[in-house]
Amino acid sequence: MKFVCDLVYLLLAIIVSPMVVYRMVRHKRYRAGWANRLGKISRKTTKKKCIWIHAVSVGEVNATKTIIKALETGCRDFEIVLSTTTDTGFARASALFADRLSVFYFPLDFSWAMRRAFRNIQPTICLLMELEVWPNFVKIANSSNVPIVVANGRISDKSYGSYKKIRPLAKHIFKKLTLVLAQTDEYAERFIAIGCPEQNVIVTGSLKYDTAQIAETIEGAEQITAQLNIENQRLWVAGGTGNNEEKILLEVYKKLKQLDEFSDLRLAVVPRKPERFDEVAAQIQLAQLPLIRYSQVKAGISPSQIDRNAVILGDTMGDLRKFYSIAGIIFVGRSLVPMGGSDMMEAAALGKCTMFGSHAFNFRQTVDALLAGDGAIMVADADELFQAMHKSLTDSDFAAKIARNGQDVIRKNQGATAKTLRLVADL
Repeated sequence: MKFVCDLVYLLLAIIVSPMVVYRMVRHKRYRAGWANRLGKISRKTTKKKCIWIHAVSVGEVNATKTIIKALETGCRDFEIVLSTTTDTGFARASALFADRLSVFYFPLDFSWAMRRAFRNIQPTICLLMELEVWPNFVKIANSSNVPIVVANGRISDKSYGSYKKIRPLAKHIFKKLTLVLAQTDEYAERFIAIGCPEQNVIVTGSLKYDTAQIAETIEGAEQITAQLNIENQRLWVAGGTGNNEEKILLEVYKKLKQLDEFSDLRLAVVPRKPERFDEVAAQIQLAQLPLIRYSQVKAGISPSQIDRNAVILGDTMGDLRKFYSIAGIIFVGRSLVPMGGSDMMEAAALGKCTMFGSHAFNFRQTVDALLAGDGAIMVADADELFQAMHKSLTDSDFAAKIARNGQDVIRKNQGATAKTLRLVADL
């Protein structure tokens, strides 16, 4: 089996290598962490047993915050290590945990690389955030008697369709998982349908509700307000935006600004991927709108030099939540276009009038919960977005109600961390 997997991986590597090289050169991606990816990983200490947590990218890394804190308190005899796959995930994990955890890139699933990683890490238990199940990883963990737990488990509509097409192979892998802690009953049923033994699947809820910090403001938010010269203006923040989406948002913004009642409205756009910062800047200029890049502000531009009508491009890392904190209305991106959406929990938890498009299928459980609790607004297209923005800007009571309800939904769904910790501690 391992030889078949390795051969398939090798063929895939040959096929995708031109794209990887292009992105390394053009977008400066995939340049770091190759020693980790080949299994060369070191721990801070080998004197303790080890809990290996894997979180693919930024969203999954953020979801680890409460569980890592709980494990550090409840399992002091263990060292915790954290792996991630993407560059943005690694940057976020390093920012959150590098001072106390070993943070590294997840090894490639070649059998020799994964065996090397297991020898270096020597985990006592592995926690996979949401899914990310690889054949050789599972096989080596099983042969080493290392339990594998899928925490915060979910299977998206797209992934579920793919797994069903290869169900015999998927079942061979998924039946070897020790425990699956699913976010919802629906996700639990999907894990079982794919091949997980029913007795190994437990619904615990979503960890992301616990990591969503309910607050009215956060540290550093007031500084952004002063830096950008937006006092006494209403700010609309579009966060985590994706390809072909900013053009729609800019058109709606221009349409709103044509109305005298919205002359004080400002727009801040924070793209999901850093490699798109320059592209989005060009789109703003092409729309004939004044532009200020937040990176320029951080570099020292005086607030008095900033056009009070300029569209703000959030082209720095780690500042999205600060932008959300000073917003009046938040649009959560990658959802007006069929990209699956971005996480809307953070926006709702901050008590903001939250909107997203109808293509947020990667966050369907959160979408359903927020809409059922009247804690967010879903729009289908530019016209519906304009209407929702118009109503929210002119009817402050309506916007405030959406914001309060959103926070209530987050509160009611918290508690998954404690359930997860109890089950992991038993193992």
